[in-house]
Amino acid sequence: MVINSITSLLKTKYPLVQAPMNWLTDAKLVAAVSNAGGLGVFGPNPSQTKMIHGAESHMNQMRHQIRLAKQLTDHEFGINIVIEDKPAIHMNETLKVAFEENLHYFAVVGDPNQAVYDQIKAHSGIIIARPLTPTIYNAQLAEKLGADVFVATGYDEGGILPQSGQGTFTAIPMIADALNIPVLAAGGINDHRGVNAALALGADGVYVGSRFLVAEEAPTSWAAKQAILRGKYSEMVLISHDQRALMNTFTKKLATDYAQHHDGQKNDLSVSNRGGLLPGMRLGKYETDVISVNTGIDLIRSCGSVQQIVKDLMQDMNK
Repeated sequence: MVINSITSLLKTKYPLVQAPMNWLTDAKLVAAVSNAGGLGVFGPNPSQTKMIHGAESHMNQMRHQIRLAKQLTDHEFGINIVIEDKPAIHMNETLKVAFEENLHYFAVVGDPNQAVYDQIKAHSGIIIARPLTPTIYNAQLAEKLGADVFVATGYDEGGILPQSGQGTFTAIPMIADALNIPVLAAGGINDHRGVNAALALGADGVYVGSRFLVAEEAPTSWAAKQAILRGKYSEMVLISHDQRALMNTFTKKLATDYAQHHDGQKNDLSVSNRGGLLPGMRLGKYETDVISVNTGIDLIRSCGSVQQIVKDLMQDMNK
């Protein structure tokens, strides 16, 4: 067991948090990460293969997945909270279920929010704060408002991209030097060399999403896993101001449109209207929809179990 500020706070064997990816987590993956020594975290729409309408239906599904994870692991795991403007129905319902199910770890995505942080603290929760674009200002504000951990996310990540364009390994020391709370590094970390580099630059641990997409336990479709395994950075395109994807007919069209008109919001809406990552990554329509992954895709060349992936990422921690 590695003992540092992250493992002590999260009660994990390793300073590793699995990023909560929309559509692409479920009880099996989350429990497997926690069993392997990291902190598994539920993302939005866990285990879903279609859009569910209505907060009550969403929350029933989330509760079911949380209870299933508890059957699969004796270790702690977390849940993703996305900051929303009022009335924030989905956010508040997610918090309600998490509190009722006695979860203690909250990956909070969005700008620091005193009211949300206070709710979590009132239920003895641990806050892992992750603004989409990390800055010294929002990092220090998060710490001031009660965050326990801050995620320094670089432009190398998959999913929704930071707007500063700052790479992971310049974001890490900037944020680490500005804070007294522990820092997790996120973006492009797919093997033990990335972990070592992040720690050398001042991070206390890592926040990893893309590498787990191809895990045996991940709900990512088999076809999408194969697309990622054979994918290359040279085959990725920027489809909006905050999304990149593997190239196919659809994403190439979006990339061309964005390069010409710079209307990222229109392209984001086009992706959202098709279901976001659901069709391409969960349902396997990789040739016609979005496959999102970090810029280190060339380093992802094997599937394997979550346990093996964690072992590979953390291999130098055991020396």
